[in-house]
Amino acid sequence: MADRARYLSIQDVEHKAGPFYFNWDEFGADTLAAPHSHSWGHLNYTAHGTMQMEAEGLRFLSPPQYAVWIPPRVVHSCTLRHAVVYRTVYIVPALCAELPAQPCTVRISPIIRSVLADFAARDVNEPVTSADLRLAQVVVDQLARAEVLRCYLPAAASPALVGVLEALQAEPGDHRSLAEWAASVHMTERTLARQCQRELGMSFGDWRQRLRFLRAIDALEAGRTVQEIAFDLGYSTASAFIAMFQREAGTTPEQYRREFCGIAG
Repeated sequence: MADRARYLSIQDVEHKAGPFYFNWDEFGADTLAAPHSHSWGHLNYTAHGTMQMEAEGLRFLSPPQYAVWIPPRVVHSCTLRHAVVYRTVYIVPALCAELPAQPCTVRISPIIRSVLADFAARDVNEPVTSADLRLAQVVVDQLARAEVLRCYLPAAASPALVGVLEALQAEPGDHRSLAEWAASVHMTERTLARQCQRELGMSFGDWRQRLRFLRAIDALEAGRTVQEIAFDLGYSTASAFIAMFQREAGTTPEQYRREFCGIAG
């Protein structure tokens, strides 16, 4: 990817009047943002596509139900494997006190999505009217109570669990049970389950489901059929895959494709 990647210009908010700065753009596939930081905190959201950000040694993946919050002065970078419709709001440090102090993935509410879309549609970068300032403050209020995930697809530290997760990433359709994976790294099922909870903060099954969900998003963006995706991800039937996807996304794969995977509009 590095040979053909395009680098984004970094948004300069240091001399903006504040307290908010909204921005939006469309970026093509294989786009990077080099490591950088801002004195303001900012929310990074893709209305279409999936974004990957790195900060403090963690990798944050955000499908359109989630956004990535970067607190003030935290060094971060960004990788876009696919084209995205991007929206962001920068918030002055004084208003970040009630927001997460560490980089994280947050479940984005319909209210936040609507405000970001509204400002983009009306071409409002710096809200100045009392009505727009109230809308911007609603975004802050919503962020303060949003569900926080330290990392949507967390990484492992211990060599055995790293090996298991790398094998799954290489072949997400591998449907071996936890007991079979444990045996492959000479562990008991209980020990591997404890390692998952300790290092990932979730069960092995939940981690695998998130991985499959992210791969499904990639496949939907690439135009694959639901049946093809289900088979590639190890599901015996399309209906089983659709049920998993609906649990994660709150919508069916085809509805998701129509709402989130088109760049135009």
